[in-house]
Amino acid sequence: MSAAKRPPLPVILLANDLLDGEVVFRSDKGWSRDPGEALIAFDDEAAVALEQAGQRAYANNEVVEVALVDVSLTGDGKPVPNHFRERFKVNGPTVRLDLGKQAVYGRR
Repeated sequence: MSAAKRPPLPVILLANDLLDGEVVFRSDKGWSRDPGEALIAFDDEAAVALEQAGQRAYANNEVVEVALVDVSLTGDGKPVPNHFRERFKVNGPTVRLDLGKQAVYGRR
């Protein structure tokens, strides 16, 4: 079996918190619920480091559904997933702009 193909750079690492299921992002402080705090990997070395951090967190029963996600950057340098499914995870659990993470963290 071949290794899973990594998405194109830049990428962030997202997962679901094992205890409450909330979407979390790997940050320089560990896991954060704020997508704006996500570490962004711009090269293969940084992507591998994120991947390894996710594997360790999964093995330590901290998170599940760990995935590298390709992103674009907003004008202020914040990551925005390129695919709808991941954008929904970042903003969700609703499409209403006055509710969910997009209301709390100012994401649109």
